[in-house]
Amino acid sequence: MVVYDPADERRLRARLGEFELAAQEAEHPFMLCDLTDSFPAWMAAQEYLEDYFEDPEDLELVLPEFLDFAADQVRAVMQRGDDNTLLAVLGVGALFGFIRVSELLNELHKDIQGRLVVFFPGNLHGNTYRLLDARDGWNYLAVPITA
Repeated sequence: MVVYDPADERRLRARLGEFELAAQEAEHPFMLCDLTDSFPAWMAAQEYLEDYFEDPEDLELVLPEFLDFAADQVRAVMQRGDDNTLLAVLGVGALFGFIRVSELLNELHKDIQGRLVVFFPGNLHGNTYRLLDARDGWNYLAVPITA
């Protein structure tokens, strides 16, 4: 988990090439999965899109499908790599309010073949991660990388 201040999102994105270069220097192919536009893409494909805008509470009934959609996006990129690949997941802040990063990682943990790094805009206290410093944290035993 690369934990960084949410205010540094643009700066981090501008430096993704440095992460890729470091991975390649360590002889790990680098692949990126950006989830920033996942929710709008999923939402646009919903049959009852207009109804959800009229009554957003109804959206909670189908949010488990969004979790599957986001996990499938990551898996699609993951499948192009091997057990030596470094897969970087970006844009998890855009999941806030819809699904938890912990739920996504639980969906993916059996499929991870190589190395996974999640760029996490939030904070870390002990082993507790808080996305966007806004909701109750979750305990995850990942190796944190902090500034």
